[in-house]
Amino acid sequence: MPVEITMPKLGESIVEGTVARWLKQVGEAVERYEPLLEVVTDKVNTEVPSPAAGILEAILVPEGETVPVGTILARLRAPGEAPGSAPGVGEPGVASGAEADARPTPLPAEDEAAGSGAAGGEAGPDGWPRGRYSPVVRRLAAEFGIDLRQVPGTGRGGRVTREDVIAYLERQTAPEASPEPAAGPARAALPEAAAPEPAALTERAGSPEPAEPQAFEVSAAPGARAGTPAGSEDEEAAVRVDRLKPSPVRKLIAQRMVQSRQEIPHAWTMVEVDVTGLVRLVEAEGARFREREGVPLTYLPFVIEAAARALRKFPLLNASWQGEEILVHRQIHIGVPVALEESVIVPVIRDADQQSVAGLARTLRRLVERARSGQLTVPEVEGATFTVNNTGAFGSILSQPIIFPPQAGMLTLEAIVKRPVVVEGNAIAIRSMVNLCLSLDHRVVDGLYAGRFLQQVKARLESYTPETPI
Repeated sequence: MPVEITMPKLGESIVEGTVARWLKQVGEAVERYEPLLEVVTDKVNTEVPSPAAGILEAILVPEGETVPVGTILARLRAPGEAPGSAPGVGEPGVASGAEADARPTPLPAEDEAAGSGAAGGEAGPDGWPRGRYSPVVRRLAAEFGIDLRQVPGTGRGGRVTREDVIAYLERQTAPEASPEPAAGPARAALPEAAAPEPAALTERAGSPEPAEPQAFEVSAAPGARAGTPAGSEDEEAAVRVDRLKPSPVRKLIAQRMVQSRQEIPHAWTMVEVDVTGLVRLVEAEGARFREREGVPLTYLPFVIEAAARALRKFPLLNASWQGEEILVHRQIHIGVPVALEESVIVPVIRDADQQSVAGLARTLRRLVERARSGQLTVPEVEGATFTVNNTGAFGSILSQPIIFPPQAGMLTLEAIVKRPVVVEGNAIAIRSMVNLCLSLDHRVVDGLYAGRFLQQVKARLESYTPETPI
């Protein structure tokens, strides 16, 4: 009897996943617990092991497609079992669209009678059939007041996906093009190297150099201005573009960033901090700390410790806007973005306010190593209530972070630089200075509250001396 491989539920808040890559092809033998495919979600990337030994008989969901949890992805048959009739993706004799739609799947495909409320299963309180749309699609539609029957579906069997809803929304809100022709051709070019991710490596001292930008699949397509005849002299001056095919991870990052900007009214503020004493402490104690704790002493644990302490006194920044309420979290779980070669992942330091600088350094090192080796589990990336990001690892001195929903704030540690500063007695001295930048959800807090929070963090960081015990 064939074994069905389904999209796993990788966490409480995860309702769908994207097939990033199939590690086996149709007809290949698979051992029990052998990795079968890679799945990407907005929380974690993971390999899905085979639940049984057998032959991969059919791949039902191709790479790059996003489907709800529980959707059948593939089928296995026992080694001695006769092959079934369901061909896999890319096999000769693949089923036609009508035949494919007839296969039983957790979410039935759209039919032509999309306007009929009776088709597609029981209707929910929003008036749409439950079985026809995923929870994410229904939530987006309810949030923006979209009639899903008007949205063309590009998913398997014509099903409406999240990307379809976003594209429909963009079309509805896009400004109308001017009927007048442009004065001249616009020129578009890609940078020679992709800019680094806004989320930076989490450790400054002892971190490897940032990885080279990922090579994308690129197809060059020369564009032409409207009304320019082919072969004319002006054809060479026409616009040319390179089309990049984003990876599934990049698509998920893009969706999360768009969600943040659409849902959260961002505000931004910054303070300048004199960390000369802290720099001298790290320089003086770094070697002894590494020998004692087994991990390097960097500046990020000090900032996390200062932020966690300040969140105790300013709990509204450790909160979330939910509907018509503000949920204030009693526990302080700090997310720390880690830049990987082709993505960003945010492991979580739980109960950060209960840990010392040394404890935070050990926890941070362990999470970073697990992130870079692809060993993080879903519980290790869920539940952050606030984020601290080390953008200074890339040399940044100023940034405007995008908040991770549903959090109310994100703090960035910028690069520490030496600058001439006016000190006591109007003297000028060379000091180690750093900027701390805070993005906040203006629905939850105002500038005064955020400013007081930053002053608390600043005071803590400026209190260190070379003699401070750690």
